[in-house]
Amino acid sequence: MQHQHRQPELVEGNLPVFVFPTELVFYADEQMSHKQVLTLYNPYEFALKFKVLCTAPNKYTVVDATGAVKPQCCVDIVIRHRDLRPCHYGVYDKFRLQVSEQSQRKALGRKEVTATLRPSASQEPAGPRPHDEERRLKEQFAESEFFEQTAYQTESRPAAGGPSLLTVLLGLVCMAALMLPTLGEQESTVPVYLHLSVNKKLVAAYVLGLLTMVILRT
Repeated sequence: MQHQHRQPELVEGNLPVFVFPTELVFYADEQMSHKQVLTLYNPYEFALKFKVLCTAPNKYTVVDATGAVKPQCCVDIVIRHRDLRPCHYGVYDKFRLQVSEQSQRKALGRKEVTATLRPSASQEPAGPRPHDEERRLKEQFAESEFFEQTAYQTESRPAAGGPSLLTVLLGLVCMAALMLPTLGEQESTVPVYLHLSVNKKLVAAYVLGLLTMVILRT
């Protein structure tokens, strides 16, 4: 009797999520450590969209807290610690990376990453983390409440929008200027006062180029 091999269905919450590293450690006396990078890998044959949640979003800035990862590609997520007060030393926060298919809303998988602020790397305890601390962390995060980072994306890209009316009108004026005859042309039905010099046309072309860049970026 032949058994047919079926591709496993994508069940909500069961998709493995590959993130590195799984723990972020910030040091108050090392400015270089205030910026950490999480790398999200997508080894699958389909694209994934992701969302970053956090138990303490007011303490961190996440650049591009939402986005997409192409099949068999990876994306870097920059996280900055922005509240380095001593009262936060040793406090463990948690990030949750939630992934789903681009055509669906349900979360296919999630991965949680711990984050902590420490005063100095020189005060790091030697050896692995004690078992009692591991147990305390599991109990602490068992009922953690996660919040979206979108409200705190001060460094993220602005939402895409169309060009302003003034930009469009200025671009049309520059295009019209370039279409007018150049000063000195004899065979033209356009009045002489509308003939533009070469310098004026160069300025119009330069401004039009700048406006084109602005429009493309918006």
